Amino acid sequence: MTFLSPARLWLLVLVPLVLGVYVLLQLRRKQYTLRFTNLDLLAQVAPRHPGWRRHVAALLFLIAVIVMIVGWARPASSVKVPRDRATIMVAIDVSLSMKATDVAPTRFDAAKSAAKSFIQNLPMRFNVGVVSFAGGANVVAAPSADREAAIASIDQLQLDKRTAIGEAVFTSLQAIRSFDAANGGAGGSAARQDPPPAHTVLLSDGDNTTGRSVPEAVQAAAVAKVPVSTIAFGTPYGTVEIDGELTPVDVNKEALRGLAEQTSGKAYEAADGSQLSEVYRNIGSSLGYRTEHREVAARFSGIALLFALAAGGASMAWFARLP
Repeated sequence: MTFLSPARLWLLVLVPLVLGVYVLLQLRRKQYTLRFTNLDLLAQVAPRHPGWRRHVAALLFLIAVIVMIVGWARPASSVKVPRDRATIMVAIDVSLSMKATDVAPTRFDAAKSAAKSFIQNLPMRFNVGVVSFAGGANVVAAPSADREAAIASIDQLQLDKRTAIGEAVFTSLQAIRSFDAANGGAGGSAARQDPPPAHTVLLSDGDNTTGRSVPEAVQAAAVAKVPVSTIAFGTPYGTVEIDGELTPVDVNKEALRGLAEQTSGKAYEAADGSQLSEVYRNIGSSLGYRTEHREVAARFSGIALLFALAAGGASMAWFARLP
C-alpha cells in the first residue's frame, strides 16, 4: 500500500501527545479525588464503576482518529491493469558464441525457439519487432501486429562475428521512434503526442565487443524512456571453435544487469532452454500489465466511522453521555 498524500501522515505525531494529555488528566483526577476525607462524599464524587470501562470509549475514539488521519493521507492499493497497447522490440544476439552446445541443442537454437514462443504469446494488441545483432545491429522485423512476419524473421537469422550490444539498443530505439512517427502521422497529432509505451528485451551470451558502448546505450534508452530488460543466456562452460581455435564463451552478466537496472528494466539469467522459456513467460506477464494505484480512502473512512460509533455507544451505555 502507498499514500497519494503522505505528508498528511505527520498528524499522527499528535496522537501520542493526546494520549499523554489523557493520562495526565486521569492522574490529576485521581489526586483531586483523594483530597476528600468524607467517605460519603467520596462515593458521590467517584462512584464505583469498573475502572477499565472509563478508558474503553476513549481508546475507541482515539483509534477512530488514527484511522481518519490515515484515510486523509489518501491510501492507495496497487492493481494490475492490462495494457491497452505497447511496442516490444526483441533483440537477439547472433554472435558466433551462440553456437556453443552447453545449452541443448545449441544456445542459438534454444534462443530462437524461446523468442518465437514469447512473440506468439504476447497480447495481440501489442506491436512487436525483432533486432539481430553481432558485429552490427539490424531490424529484421519492423514493429507491427504481424506475428508471422516476426517469427519468420527469427527463422532466417544467421550467426556472425563480434557482439554489438550497444548498437542493438540504439537500433531498437530507432525502430521504436520510426514506428511512433509513422503511426503518429497516420493517426494525427494525438497519436504523435501519446505514443504507446515501449520496451526492449535483449538476449545476449557475451560482452560488448564492438560499436557504441553499453553506457552510451544506457543514456540513450534513459532519455527515450524505454526500459531495456536483459537476459544473460548460457553457462560458464560454453566453448566454440572460432578460426580453428577452441574459445571459451562466458556471458558478461554484470554488464547486462547494469544495462537493465539503469534503464528501469529487469535483469534475468538463464542457463538452459527451459529457464529461458520461463524468463520469457515472466517478461511477457510483466509487460502485459501496468500497475495503477487506486485510492481506498473510503474504506478507511468506513472503519473510522465504526470505531467512532463504538466509542459513542460504549459511553452512552455505561455513562449515559458521549465521550
